[in-house]
Amino acid sequence: MRKSMWGMVLVSALVAGGCTWVDMAPGASSVRVIDGSGPPAGCEKRGEVEVTVKNKVAFYERNDLRVREELETMARNEAQGLQADTVQPMGAPLNGSQRFAAWRCGAGRGASLPAAPKATGSAQTYPIGG
Repeated sequence: MRKSMWGMVLVSALVAGGCTWVDMAPGASSVRVIDGSGPPAGCEKRGEVEVTVKNKVAFYERNDLRVREELETMARNEAQGLQADTVQPMGAPLNGSQRFAAWRCGAGRGASLPAAPKATGSAQTYPIGG
C-alpha cells in the first residue's frame, strides 16, 4: 500500500510538472508575428531571441501546436525588452526551443510587411485556446 501511494505521488508530480502555460506579458499582444519568408521591408532588426518550453515530460509528448503557441508567446514577451514590435521565426521548433528575429517596424510601416497568402478554398480557420 505504501509503495503504491508513493508511486501515485510521483506520477502526480510528473503530470503536474507537465501542465505548463505561458502568460502573455502586458503590451506583448501588440507584438506581431510574421512568417519566416524573408526580412520585412523597411524594418530595423533589433536582435534575436531564443525561447524554450517543455516539449515532453518523462514519456509524455506535449501537443505540438500548444508548444508552438507557447514559444510564440514567449518570443512576443521577450521582444518588448528589445523595443521590437514584430517577431519572425528563424526556423522550426526543435526539442522545445525556437529562435526568433526581433524587428522594429513602427506603426506606419505595417503595409511594407509581406502580404499573407490568399486563401484558395472556402474554409475558414479560427485559433483555439487551450
